[in-house]
Amino acid sequence: MFYRPQDGHGLPHNPFNAIVTPRPIGWISTRGRDGHDNLAPYSFFNAVAYVPPQVMFASTSAKPDRGDTKDSVAQLRETGVFCVNIVEYAMRDVMNQTSGPWDREVDEFELAGIEKAACETIDCPRVARAPANLECRVTQIVQLEGKSNFAVFGEVVGVHMRDDCLRDGVFDVLSFNPLSRMGYRDYTVVREKFELKRPGE
Repeated sequence: MFYRPQDGHGLPHNPFNAIVTPRPIGWISTRGRDGHDNLAPYSFFNAVAYVPPQVMFASTSAKPDRGDTKDSVAQLRETGVFCVNIVEYAMRDVMNQTSGPWDREVDEFELAGIEKAACETIDCPRVARAPANLECRVTQIVQLEGKSNFAVFGEVVGVHMRDDCLRDGVFDVLSFNPLSRMGYRDYTVVREKFELKRPGE
């Protein structure tokens, strides 16, 4: 099968995000200038550079009470900071609860009963029991083709790792089993790993 996205795919559901899979989930927390906290998951998320460490996430829709975007982008536009909270399998249900189209006044930490902690280097909340948190300062917000498509890039200025996820000096993903997004309503979880050495190593 071949299709041009501009012509449509003719399938019951869009296959695009099932093709690019699995995708890590960036559980993004922000605090607005008015002090309201927000927490929302984004599956267009990844690390993009080592030195300095940088990440990105993309927001691809809008809410009526936020104009051209959603709460996360609206708030980090105001403050210039955000935190990425890593999602473990055990947190799948509370993460999903925070994905709803809640009003801008709703604090998803409170809504889903998630313990909140303060970041060290930025004025932003973080998920206290997440396996890791990346405190970020916005470097760029890029408007992409299409309505309400924004890519946010941030430099990581602080890193939290839960002590029980460190084993023999390694951040061990199998100690918490990261949750990843697939296509449609599907998710997957990392339960095994293997090593490949590059040629010449």
